[in-house]
Amino acid sequence: MKKDFIYLASASPRRGELLRQIGVQFEARAAAIAEVQADGEAPDAYVRRLAAEKAAAVWARVAPAERRPVLGADTAVVLGLRVLGKPVDAAEAEAMLAALSSRTHRVLTAVALRCDETTETLLSESEVRFRATTAEERAAYCRSGEPLDKAGGYAIQGRAAMFVEHLSGSYSGVMGLPLLETATLLTRCGVALWDAAPRTEPASPEPKAARGAR
Repeated sequence: MKKDFIYLASASPRRGELLRQIGVQFEARAAAIAEVQADGEAPDAYVRRLAAEKAAAVWARVAPAERRPVLGADTAVVLGLRVLGKPVDAAEAEAMLAALSSRTHRVLTAVALRCDETTETLLSESEVRFRATTAEERAAYCRSGEPLDKAGGYAIQGRAAMFVEHLSGSYSGVMGLPLLETATLLTRCGVALWDAAPRTEPASPEPKAARGAR
């Protein structure tokens, strides 16, 4: 199997930006899988499973002669025992932000790399604390449209950065692709880092059903 570039099992622009940051040659191919947490499934097991399923779905679609390593990732915002996915509308986004106000939550991002016939998965766990936010601030943020395609209803790299009082862990992991864990998997697989400019082929849209990508 050639390792001159990888497939990214996501059309998330944020994950693409992070891969470019470490110079990885990639082609984005969205993975259409059902992102539903099973009854009794722990949040960390949930994101690990989805990351591996995304990688497996893209791997299965590629002809054997064209196979390259496939990287999948999934992110969950966890408040207590509750997993916060992408809000369906502004009202749900405001409710999520209200729940996060003045509280610490966890952000779990799993990365899975299908390399040859094996898949290895690593997990990044971060803690984020929001300052107290007002209803007016939350409503204004939701009017920007930014929360509607983000797990937990916010983007740490966007306007919501002003809400973050403390971060312990991986900034890139909270964005949706922890670069330490990603680089570790790619290096073990023999994929070059800090290479030339990544491939710029257009990616298919992220499936609307996907709820974990940030």
